[in-house]
Amino acid sequence: MNHLTLYTTLGCHLCEQLEALLAQLHRGAYRLEKVEISESEELMARYGVRIPVLTDAAGEELDMGFEPPRLAAWLEARGWLDSAAWQRLQSGESTEDQEEQVSRIAPARPGGRRYLG
Repeated sequence: MNHLTLYTTLGCHLCEQLEALLAQLHRGAYRLEKVEISESEELMARYGVRIPVLTDAAGEELDMGFEPPRLAAWLEARGWLDSAAWQRLQSGESTEDQEEQVSRIAPARPGGRRYLG
C-alpha cells in the first residue's frame, strides 16, 4: 500500500479535485494522510500558496496535482497509474464519475460550500 500525504486547508476546492482524481487514477491501494497547513506557521510558509501539494513516502512533491496530466505523469513515474482510468478520463467518459467522487470525499454543506473533514 502506498502512503501519500496531502497538504491542504479547510475549504480548498483544488484539494477536493486532486482527491477525486487520485481516487480515480491511482492503481491499487493507497493511504492518504491529510495535513492541515493552517495549524503551523512553518507549513503555511512552505505550502500556503502552493496547495494542494501531494507527496509520496520518499518526500517527492507534486504541485498542481488537480491538473489531470500532471497527476497522471506523477503516478506513472511511480508505477501507480491506472492506465485504463486515465484513458477513460482523457476521452471524457469519466467526468460524471469524477464529480461523484468529489461529492463522496467532500459532501456539500448549506450554501453549496464543501467541507474537508
